[in-house]
Amino acid sequence: MEESDSFKPEQDSASDLEISLGYHFVRPELLEQALTHRSYAVEHRIDALDNERFEFLGDAVLELVVSHLLFTRYGERCREGELTRMRSFLVNESQLATQARRLKLGKHLRLGKGEDRSGGREKQSILSDTFEAVIGAIYLDSGIEKVFSFIKSCFGDLLDQAMDTGLGQDYKSKLQELTQGRFHSVPVYEIEKVSGPDHQRIFDVAIHFNGQVLQRGSGRSKKEAEQDAARKALCILDT
Repeated sequence: MEESDSFKPEQDSASDLEISLGYHFVRPELLEQALTHRSYAVEHRIDALDNERFEFLGDAVLELVVSHLLFTRYGERCREGELTRMRSFLVNESQLATQARRLKLGKHLRLGKGEDRSGGREKQSILSDTFEAVIGAIYLDSGIEKVFSFIKSCFGDLLDQAMDTGLGQDYKSKLQELTQGRFHSVPVYEIEKVSGPDHQRIFDVAIHFNGQVLQRGSGRSKKEAEQDAARKALCILDT
């Protein structure tokens, strides 16, 4: 058996990967192609069966789904440029490679001998491309609903970080600096209400400042609600 063949996703291996993905392929050959790097395809003279076209499709599907998730979550509060920066935070190469490692895609990759020896299974570019190729394969296998669920399961928790980390803005810190400098006092945050089912909680927060409610905000987490309220307060105080 050739060295690269030892990593060929046979049935048991493919089943293990499907468990990690949380998705069972109707057409398992699509998953196999998604895991086939160009180096393997060239080495085995199956150039048409590498994962580059799947990667192209997966990239477009990923951008659409993440855009939808961000629009649903932040569309009423953020402008186009802010949504674009948050999307870039979520779908950059490093983030996609992290998702690939979490799913252990590297161990299932089909690589050429040279690429394998040079550490291809841990290369960020190869892992991120493979993650996109798997998305393309799921889309081809069953359409938008299933791939939407898959992408949401991968990025759901990161949506909480998208406003803070993606925009590089901490509205709470900015508000505190402004109020300390101008009024020699700091705001106090209070949760007024928590509503919705456990998996879709909405937090309503009020900012109290000098005995008055300065502003209110809401979000899917306490931190997000506080940031939303602080952002609104800054709009008032900066005018």
